[in-house]
Amino acid sequence: MAYSTIETTLIGLCDGEIDSKKYKSSYLTNKIGGEADFLPVILRQYPRCNLCGAPLAHVVQVYCPLDVSPYHRNLHLFACPAVECSGRAESWAVLRSQCLEAEVTSARTSSLPASAQEALLAASDWCDAADDWGMEEEEEDEGCDEGWRKGMKTERQAQDKAAAPQKEAEGPAASEMDVSSQLQELHLAATQQDVPLFRSFFISVVEESDLGMEEDDGDLEHAQKLLREYERREGVLVGELEGGEGGSGEEKYEKTRARHGDAIFSRFMKKISLCPKQILRYCRGGKPVFLSEPPSDVAQVVSACGSCGGPRTFELQLMPALVSLLLRTDSSAEAELEFGTVLVYTCRKNCWTAGSNSPLEEFCFVQTDPDQQLFK
Repeated sequence: MAYSTIETTLIGLCDGEIDSKKYKSSYLTNKIGGEADFLPVILRQYPRCNLCGAPLAHVVQVYCPLDVSPYHRNLHLFACPAVECSGRAESWAVLRSQCLEAEVTSARTSSLPASAQEALLAASDWCDAADDWGMEEEEEDEGCDEGWRKGMKTERQAQDKAAAPQKEAEGPAASEMDVSSQLQELHLAATQQDVPLFRSFFISVVEESDLGMEEDDGDLEHAQKLLREYERREGVLVGELEGGEGGSGEEKYEKTRARHGDAIFSRFMKKISLCPKQILRYCRGGKPVFLSEPPSDVAQVVSACGSCGGPRTFELQLMPALVSLLLRTDSSAEAELEFGTVLVYTCRKNCWTAGSNSPLEEFCFVQTDPDQQLFK
């Protein structure tokens, strides 16, 4: 089918708050806020704002392995919540971290007492033939987008299943491990005391092409309401384009101008109108949806990979609906983090040094939102 040659765009949606007392997230979890869950072999990093020097808050965590790579792979986005830094690219950071399944297993095993290691190995003999990624064979060629989605769908069940046999295998060593874990958490808390935290929510994933079938009447009515509000405020006739096809409709759309002269913003509104609640768009190697006119030399604005010197490619973007979900856990009276869209570009070659324990910084391009209230 022709569809198979087109990049699949995945849409991220908020899927309920994470209760830390009932669920412990991991590097496999796609989530908003909370503390970043780095891969077991990766050193915890707490980037600071390039403008004010304050520690950055963790905004989004995405588990996104590539189909052509044997590595587990995470992207972590951080931002400065200070009002004076809000909306500026210098106050954002994105870290990419990777490691092999063998490294994950080794890190977990080496952290256990000797008796627990032996019991754990004995309990896992039955799964020697299992795939390293913990997925069915038919998923191996699903692609990068599928890796993100499948990882999200199976992460909760996989973690629950793994927890039960491990507890049985640990036996008497469990209490010793719990004490060790608590001491580690205390140590981390001491180093994180100044790091602001946002409330944490799960991110669920759907294909953009499925939205037409999955949206209910209430969501469609909400989308139409947003469009009508936008038309009234900006003097743009987006609605009349919905029924048209072919060149004439497209020509009308391209000639449409908002009162503030930004046709790109009206195109952005039309693109997300079917699912205004989307908080993230993922399409590695695809095209971003700009909120305002991008620089004419955007390819030059996106810097080369700081590790290999190669070009970067678009991977994902954060959407305006995410803003209202970024709530401080400390009941701070500070204003919420504000942005229009944040575009993330990563190394096209996905370069990585085997055995590395430090994440690589990638590139963020931030656009402010002239009408943030439309997405609330």
